[in-house]
Amino acid sequence: MAITSTLFPGLLLFEPAVFDDERGYFFESYNERIFQKSGIDLRFVQDNQSHSVYGVIRGLHYQLSPHSQSKLVRVLIGSILDVVVDLRTGSSSFGKTFSIELSAENKKQLFVPKGFAHGFAVLSETADIMYKCDAFYNKESEAGICYNDPELAIDWGVPTDKINVSPKDLELPGFSECKRNFEFDSI
Repeated sequence: MAITSTLFPGLLLFEPAVFDDERGYFFESYNERIFQKSGIDLRFVQDNQSHSVYGVIRGLHYQLSPHSQSKLVRVLIGSILDVVVDLRTGSSSFGKTFSIELSAENKKQLFVPKGFAHGFAVLSETADIMYKCDAFYNKESEAGICYNDPELAIDWGVPTDKINVSPKDLELPGFSECKRNFEFDSI
């Protein structure tokens, strides 16, 4: 499994070794030992899966500490633009966005550490997304940032007239007004 660091401390891209032949393919999507060698020593406790149609944007979501979550995101069917925002005070990438296309075809996975807001836009007709979390869902600690915050100016890769966002996500505050309680840990 190839591991690529990003310019965002702790945000890693995993590309599995895929064994492909006329019957199909096989790959290891997660291996605790490989993660530990990469400095990620955590226990995943919850798997989430979503299905969405073209133009859907989900996010930008996160949970406040002490219920914050690290996530390992991958696409089972289709393709998405996966987007994160660093909310960790003291981080060299604080307030910056990172995006990457994840797809069933490229099989890339993004490891999103605690302290990031996360969202995605569906680029294919439909997409099934799965992500592992290292903390359980906690409704009281839910927080988020509105997908179209002008301060972040995220290009979601979907024409404006095709964007489909939940009413709940449309009510989220901008980056400057969002709740956050994350400190960057340089360990």
